[in-house]
Amino acid sequence: MKTFSFTIKSQLANSKARVGTISTPHGEIQTPAFITVGTAATVKALTPEQVEGVGAQAVLANTYHLYLRPGEAVVKKAGGLHKFMHWQGPMFTDSGGFQVFSLGEAFGKGISKVATGDEGKSSVNERMSQAKKAKITDDGVTFYSHIDGSKHMLAPEKSMQIQHALGADIIFAFDECTSPHAKREYQEIALERTHNWAKRSLVEHQKLNTKQEKYQALYGVVQGGQYKDLRELSATTLGNMAFDGFGIGGSFTKDDIATAVGWVTDILPKDKPRHLLGMGEVIDLFEGIEAGIDTFDCVSPTRIARNGTVYTKAGRVSLSNAKYAQMFIPIEPDCQCYTCQNFTTAYLHHLIKAQEMLSATLLSIHNLYFVTHLVDDIRASIEDGNFKEFKSQFLKVYYK
Repeated sequence: MKTFSFTIKSQLANSKARVGTISTPHGEIQTPAFITVGTAATVKALTPEQVEGVGAQAVLANTYHLYLRPGEAVVKKAGGLHKFMHWQGPMFTDSGGFQVFSLGEAFGKGISKVATGDEGKSSVNERMSQAKKAKITDDGVTFYSHIDGSKHMLAPEKSMQIQHALGADIIFAFDECTSPHAKREYQEIALERTHNWAKRSLVEHQKLNTKQEKYQALYGVVQGGQYKDLRELSATTLGNMAFDGFGIGGSFTKDDIATAVGWVTDILPKDKPRHLLGMGEVIDLFEGIEAGIDTFDCVSPTRIARNGTVYTKAGRVSLSNAKYAQMFIPIEPDCQCYTCQNFTTAYLHHLIKAQEMLSATLLSIHNLYFVTHLVDDIRASIEDGNFKEFKSQFLKVYYK
């Protein structure tokens, strides 16, 4: 059976930042690495060859969405996700836990996993009138499909069965992602539930793994919200279980992501990889890596591209702005991505205004190239020993 391993190659002096290699049945991931999100077995607007062309080492697909459509049985019959979507490299699938949060506590409230202080400003009556589409119990989650309204039950065992059928190289234990506004009392309940679900996920995963030719690695998911003692309890509890690696999920406040990650990485086993779920803001990449994170995933690069926004070294830029209509140079002249090598900013502005589908493709190529290669550059700076200088210089320009 082809297996999974993680090797630490080097570590920055007086820091948790490290460089390593994750080996999977479908190839290696050089870490730190940004993992491109392909929610429904596709990176939106891009072919697999284009995803590979931006330098992506791995793709993460979404268990919840693929379970509802086309169904894990269809994907398995097609030969698994790799063959189904024509992706040759390593692949992750999440557990569906975040979608539970989206359909449950967060439904209709405009709440994300990061608290910014702007959420939930509607009245109590308005918020209470929003009917939740998910009900969470210790057994699992009952929810109604966002596609056709059909009723479903997702439990740790079911999540493992779906993810094994999908066939990703790295999968995640089923967990409960809480709102950043949830009271401590509920965070404690949800954390105990997540730990129990982790045990059940592990048992089912180990049973299923014995029946497969290719080994699938299972990551436990650390929760605990904004509370240091709960995060530390979660890291200790899961760190003592036989997981292959760990995801760090749940809710944060915008200014303490790195601090909360540091609480966890101080405790988790040093010889196993850590993945920060759903985080991809530029500063989060630097500070997450500095706190000991090995991989990240985030939908932002392609999502903001579809809205006409691109990353540049001087920060985000909206190309729909009229001032770009006659800018006959690339987004960034020194960028080596396909978009910047072949198209002007004026042309991209035109595509956005004309609502042409090609705009999403070309902007997504640039954004994924930008983020992927930024993390590659961070990795190189760790190996060279000049991470802190690189971080300081890059962020000073990006957030000016």
